[in-house]
Amino acid sequence: MKMYKIGLIISFFAAALAGCQMLQESTVPATAVPAIESKMINSEGEDIGSAVLKETEEGVLIQISVKGLEPGEKAVHIHETGACTPPDFKSAGGHFNPAGKQHGFQNPKGYHAGDLPNLKVDEDGTINLELTVKELTLEKGSEYSLLDEDGSAIVIHEGPDDYKTDPAGNSGARIACGEIKG
Repeated sequence: MKMYKIGLIISFFAAALAGCQMLQESTVPATAVPAIESKMINSEGEDIGSAVLKETEEGVLIQISVKGLEPGEKAVHIHETGACTPPDFKSAGGHFNPAGKQHGFQNPKGYHAGDLPNLKVDEDGTINLELTVKELTLEKGSEYSLLDEDGSAIVIHEGPDDYKTDPAGNSGARIACGEIKG
């Protein structure tokens, strides 16, 4: 009789441990995506910093750390192609726009998934920015994934985005670019 009780207790604890393990496994995302680091270059092709993108529960966390730019407000966008060919970075294509909307947070027909808030370059020419974009993902296969066959790019423009003019908010020339590939 004692052996039966001991066996029953062992079975109970084994089942409880298995249940705990299953609970732990179910809280870990099955599609965990590693962070992507993109080297940022200027129009001369020089390394000026980086952008790190990481999948979070709230969307894609983007951390930009760049130096050597003119101080002031600048537009930053996600572009549709992961190619940064200096000096004009036109190789990055247009804004990332899987829904086919118009440009700008203030545009009634907008906005692109790749439209981001303006950033401010400090007096010393540096940017240290962190923002989360809920419309984007790094999970391959999604319509809103930055990691399709040709990747994407993060592009900084010479001026601020006016948040309404299609296709790029009158933000001027592309002055820095980083390829997003994974």
